[in-house]
Amino acid sequence: MQHEIISDAILVSRYIKGDETALETLINRHKQKIYSFIYSKVYDKDIAEDIFQDTFIKVIRTLKKGNYNEEGKFLPWVMRISHNLVIDHFRKSNRMPKFDNAGEFNIFSVLNDTSLNAEGSIIKDQVEKDVRRLVDELPADQKEVLLMRIYDDLSFKEISDKTGVSINTALGRMRYALINLRKIIDKHNIVLTN
Repeated sequence: MQHEIISDAILVSRYIKGDETALETLINRHKQKIYSFIYSKVYDKDIAEDIFQDTFIKVIRTLKKGNYNEEGKFLPWVMRISHNLVIDHFRKSNRMPKFDNAGEFNIFSVLNDTSLNAEGSIIKDQVEKDVRRLVDELPADQKEVLLMRIYDDLSFKEISDKTGVSINTALGRMRYALINLRKIIDKHNIVLTN
């Protein structure tokens, strides 16, 4: 008979008390979810591996220093660390994130990928207002494409026809708008967590 599953919180406290195998169990338990999340942002196995390693280096340092807040849930906390490292990666490399213009674009995918919980839904309206303010900080050409795409739900072909630029230019502006929006969000320290 299998022994019962030990909770993340217990494993964390065991690791803090010096049980190295507890961390291994935690990493194995959440590895797939965290790695998939990172890969879905960077689309590159090597970079995803690096960010995954860095995430756990940061987790270990924080736990060793005793700075982990027991109140928090372990997985969302680790996901936030990896999310911040992904943002750092894009900032440092100044590379455009891959942007899938076929899929539905939702402003919350820029802010965070965790689904909103009940409290989150309450602040959703406020955040959308804040986001509108942030969008106003974008250069005019990027702002125009972003608003047409998100708020008017136009396709890139329609945006191209309306603005008189090629579809590629419209896509490029959208990509830059997203990158800049991430930077602005980061600057204002806006975080939506579940």
